[in-house]
Amino acid sequence: MHDPPIDQPRVWLLAGTGDGPRLTRALLQRHWRVRVSVVSPAAAAAYRGLAVESIAIGALGGMQGIAAELKRQTSLRWVVDATHPFATKISEDLADVCLAAQQPLLRFERPCEQGSAATHLLEDGAALSTMALAGQRLLLAIGGRHLAEIAAAAGSAGAELFARAMPTQLGVRSALAAGLPPDHLAVLRPLQGEPPGQVERALCRRWGITAVVCRQSGGTTERLWRRIAEEQQLSLMLLRRPAPPSGVDTVVGEAAFLERIDHG
Repeated sequence: MHDPPIDQPRVWLLAGTGDGPRLTRALLQRHWRVRVSVVSPAAAAAYRGLAVESIAIGALGGMQGIAAELKRQTSLRWVVDATHPFATKISEDLADVCLAAQQPLLRFERPCEQGSAATHLLEDGAALSTMALAGQRLLLAIGGRHLAEIAAAAGSAGAELFARAMPTQLGVRSALAAGLPPDHLAVLRPLQGEPPGQVERALCRRWGITAVVCRQSGGTTERLWRRIAEEQQLSLMLLRRPAPPSGVDTVVGEAAFLERIDHG
């Protein structure tokens, strides 16, 4: 960590590994003092080599934790919410606490991806239960948190289900709770240096996947599944991205973000 001049404006950035390092680098180039909050040591590693003021690792502790953090940090020009589009709880908590504290909050949103592969846009996982999925070999590429709930909806519509889980406690526990047969579940993490999408493409071929469910999260993951769906002629079903909390100053894309944060 470095000690930048104290007259530089300060920003508290809450982000992951997808957008956070890139936004941090841009902020530092514009002479902002940046404090970063991430959820895990693995996420913090993505910021190695960046001259941030500090990095906080771990859960914030809900609204109380956010309020306490705001009190510890003085002279914040902005709080920036660049968390995952589907991490709605932290975004709502940030909105409520910042509004109460009269702390300027800026929500960064990834641009929506475009392409012809997304054949269905789903309001939520429950919508799968109303679809004609009999005979479909459906890969659930949605992470672990809601896997069991979405698997139940898709299974009730007749789909044969498959999933990939990360080799973490949450990932394995969620996969087991979904009730998938062991040979319909891949618990693995891509090897460092492995070409992006190699594991996903191989799993689709091995399992004879005909359809994929993923989230409309934007960024590299959604782009990857769009490419695979087009390459392998799979049906792609996207869970619609939640709207940001009402009343929050929201910008879409890095250029709009930097324009807003510099001149807002």
